[in-house]
Amino acid sequence: MSLFISKSESETLKYAADFSRSLKKGDIVALHGSLGAGKTVFCKGIIQTLCTKQTEVPSPTFTLVQSYDSQKGTLYHFDFYRLKNPEEAYEIGIEDAFYEGICLIEWPDKIGKLLPSKHIDIYLDIQDEKHIIRIED
Repeated sequence: MSLFISKSESETLKYAADFSRSLKKGDIVALHGSLGAGKTVFCKGIIQTLCTKQTEVPSPTFTLVQSYDSQKGTLYHFDFYRLKNPEEAYEIGIEDAFYEGICLIEWPDKIGKLLPSKHIDIYLDIQDEKHIIRIED
């Protein structure tokens, strides 16, 4: 387990960039936290490190998934906040994404047992205006 306390968005982006260097094809990262806890910012740090700093990283809240070509293969950024049932994840190709690239999943609890047991959990929380980031793999 690793623990990081971020005092700013730029610190969170830097920590995510450092973390991203260890990712490889087949890795699944499950990001947990309430609205505004920094899940999308953390994903942005990963995506902009493995793609380019200029890569636009919109929240996939409405599209459910965004994909990016990176130096380590395809990155899939899922946001399942609006998912009504886990089976909807099949419709957007989650099974293929698990095998073809690196998956970043916001709101992983929404897909229940579809989340493979081998994944990296990242917990984000806000306490006293600081972001607490805990990584368990």
